[in-house]
Amino acid sequence: MQPLIDNARTFGQRPEEFARLAEGQSPDVLFITCSDSRVVPALITGARPGELFELRTAGNIVPPYSPGRPTAEAATIEYAVEVLGVTDILVCGHSHCGAIGALVRGEDLDAVPAVRDWLAHAADGPVPADVSDPACAQAVQHHVLAQLLRLRSYPCVEQRLASGRLRLRGWYYEVHTGAVREHRADTDAFEAL
Repeated sequence: MQPLIDNARTFGQRPEEFARLAEGQSPDVLFITCSDSRVVPALITGARPGELFELRTAGNIVPPYSPGRPTAEAATIEYAVEVLGVTDILVCGHSHCGAIGALVRGEDLDAVPAVRDWLAHAADGPVPADVSDPACAQAVQHHVLAQLLRLRSYPCVEQRLASGRLRLRGWYYEVHTGAVREHRADTDAFEAL
């Protein structure tokens, strides 16, 4: 923890670099990814403060839209689309994902009931996977596509997609190589950027 504290102490000693951030934010991208500490959106994209609006959840899960039952995830998506006017929503899954791995391997999660119940939102069907693949690549990629589909059920997303003012993108990040692949609709495959 000490190195983090040391950096935080010196971080604010360059106020001129941060003054413009007080004027507001206008990111173009809502970056939805896992809470995994190995996935750092600004590091992956090279984004500076104010360039990405982030939503991080265990397993980069987008819960089903449920009118009358607000969630932090739904509020973040709605704010990004309606208030900030993002032009892209990117769902980024990653290799070696503990959440998707637990689902693939059928792990008993009774000792962590909140995790178990959250992961019930992961996908609408069985997750195809090679259980011997520690990266869970196929399962994670399938999961990313399921979350993109789920985003379409959010009214604000559906309206912006219909008007052509919003794009949905799916990425797969390999934590062991740093490679990023994007889903291509024309080939229905995740290919190198």
